[in-house]
Amino acid sequence: MSDMNSILEPGMFVRHPQQPDWGTGQVQSNIAGRITVNFREVGKVVIDGARVELVVVFDP
Repeated sequence: MSDMNSILEPGMFVRHPQQPDWGTGQVQSNIAGRITVNFREVGKVVIDGARVELVVVFDP
């Protein structure tokens, strides 16, 4: 897995590839591979960047 998660910064928008029903989320923080994302449908979720590669959304 490439480490695209390392470019994620607060304010960026992402989708979770295995959870499309979560909708678009906004990155809150990215600390040591633990990415906190606030998703419109499910709220705040902490994601292990080593296990899930989030998809950047350029036009939310």
